[in-house]
Amino acid sequence: MNKVLDTVDQRTQLVGENRLELLLFRISSTQLFAINVFKVKEVVKLPAINMLPGSNPKIYGVANIRGTSIPVINLREAIGFSKIPITDDSNLIITEYNRSVQAFLVGKVEHIINMTWSDIMPPPKTSGAHNYLTAITKVEQEGMTHLVSIIDVEKVLAEIIDYDVSLSEGVLDESLVPNMPGRKVLIVDDSSTARKQVRDTLSPLGIEIIEASDGLQALRLLQSWADNGTQVADELLMMITDAEMPEMDGYKLTAEVRADPRMTSLFITLNTSLSGSFNKAMVEKVGCNEFISKFQPDLLVSVVQDRLRNLLAP
Repeated sequence: MNKVLDTVDQRTQLVGENRLELLLFRISSTQLFAINVFKVKEVVKLPAINMLPGSNPKIYGVANIRGTSIPVINLREAIGFSKIPITDDSNLIITEYNRSVQAFLVGKVEHIINMTWSDIMPPPKTSGAHNYLTAITKVEQEGMTHLVSIIDVEKVLAEIIDYDVSLSEGVLDESLVPNMPGRKVLIVDDSSTARKQVRDTLSPLGIEIIEASDGLQALRLLQSWADNGTQVADELLMMITDAEMPEMDGYKLTAEVRADPRMTSLFITLNTSLSGSFNKAMVEKVGCNEFISKFQPDLLVSVVQDRLRNLLAP
């Protein structure tokens, strides 16, 4: 199975073209789940697992992968199902999110599919605010249409890892604090957990937060403002956008904004859990102003302060 990931570097050309590749897997016999290939380091058959007494109940244990100890999360249990049975089909999907490496215990790993973000839809609004999906899509297999649920891994991790939104001493520039209340920031992210993390960092500073759950929704909002005569770059201190989102990804969103002369000067920060070195190249390609890997409240506030400082400079 790991051979399907060997050419992942060649797949980076898909990003920025509103395309993605999904790794399909099962945690039940009847339903397909997926995560983005770019989050996946490798897939391995289930090795020996060492238990961790007293750990979070969603942590299955620790696996030693080539000399590195990696926490293993029982994904089925983490999203509210009963504990996954261990079978010959059990695998670990080893991922890197927010600068941390973890493995997800799943069942059978199927294959990789290539799709456009326009084929990826938000979960139904009737599914409630506490579901563990960022999106859904459909695939054809053996003449049948199957629904695929794309896991909100950031929500899963946030319930296991305590993300601290407090700022380190000396990060906040007290001279800028009086100029923050009333400033507006647009947050674009399909993960409600990721939006909350940014909101909980910036709202206490008096910054007004506007939210969009995908790139197309954000673009339509910006276009509606521009159509009504609003100077978008003056209305917003900045837009902070995720990379991966249903219908339109953050790279395509940025390219569309830059192509519209009514809002081309909007300050845009890419805020994503994908690889830092890769995203820096993409920032240059599509024209973002800054890149922040999730989740770093100190760096987020520093970027906001630098932008405000430049606006206030004589």
